[in-house]
Amino acid sequence: MNDFPAIAELIPHTGPMILLDRVIAFDDNSLSAELVVRSGLFGDDKTVPAWVGIEYMAQTIGAYAGMKARLAGEPIRLGFLLGTRRYSGNAAEFKVGTALTVHVEKIMQDDRLGAFECRILGEGIEISANLNVYQPPLNDTEL
Repeated sequence: MNDFPAIAELIPHTGPMILLDRVIAFDDNSLSAELVVRSGLFGDDKTVPAWVGIEYMAQTIGAYAGMKARLAGEPIRLGFLLGTRRYSGNAAEFKVGTALTVHVEKIMQDDRLGAFECRILGEGIEISANLNVYQPPLNDTEL
């Protein structure tokens, strides 16, 4: 067991849109999360397309931002995926019930833009990508 907050406390998603199960590691530059692939929203009863891994990575970046905000006493903020570079891997789909670990590491980040190196690992699965993200200001005075 770990002492990290629940994913729902770290990202602005609700219900079935929360795809991660729990945070397993966090430091100033990275976060790792685990999930078990579920059917429903993005797949059928047996598989989920591997491109959903981009959302797994994006939510893990969101959890990283949520942990940083929480430690700074700030509210959880919305973030947006701007793009993905070098998405490569050895799986076209994830079998429902497969355990995956998602690791994100900050390449660079300022108060609004960030770039992260991301990996998804599971039994026989290895996917990597770089994601670029944007977090808008809290209010109009930050523009």
